Amino acid sequence: MALQNLTADNFDQTISQGVTLVDFWAEWCGPCRMLTPILEEFAAKHGDKVKVCKVHVDEQGPLAARYGVMTIPTVILFRNGQEVDKRVGVHPITEFEKMVGV
Repeated sequence: MALQNLTADNFDQTISQGVTLVDFWAEWCGPCRMLTPILEEFAAKHGDKVKVCKVHVDEQGPLAARYGVMTIPTVILFRNGQEVDKRVGVHPITEFEKMVGV
């Protein structure tokens, strides 16, 4: 399952309902590139219950600033539009499963 790219135009609507994992990343970031296949695997396994999305920090700087993203990759878990958990760096799929509770 492909990861959905978010921008300022669709961010709030996308995270407003249900459970959403959002990866704040950049193309030049090595750890971000390492995390992408992990999140793709997570989306393939749990995409029926959890939206998995990406925000490109170089293109969407105000969104990154809004959530205090200072280091990438940063993955934030939202439930019905509210930030409930955050991880910085590369983690195994099991860490994201624990975060979400699947």
